[in-house]
Amino acid sequence: MRKFTERELKKYDGRNGIAYVAYRGKVYDVSTSYHWRKGVHHSMHRAGYDLTEALKQAPHDPDLLKKFPIIGELIK
Repeated sequence: MRKFTERELKKYDGRNGIAYVAYRGKVYDVSTSYHWRKGVHHSMHRAGYDLTEALKQAPHDPDLLKKFPIIGELIK
């Protein structure tokens, strides 16, 4: 499994069509999600970042990420 630093993760911000987000140390490919088009989720969150803290206030359960492939892990 590929390892990402926060700096490397930022390269996958969705602007080039590839959108990755991290949650609890895992990196998910959300590129196919309508809700992550162009790397932006409901005008509030950007792809290429660790969303662990942000998902604590989300109106949905983090289990939604389970439908996306885990493609790596975030190392700090």
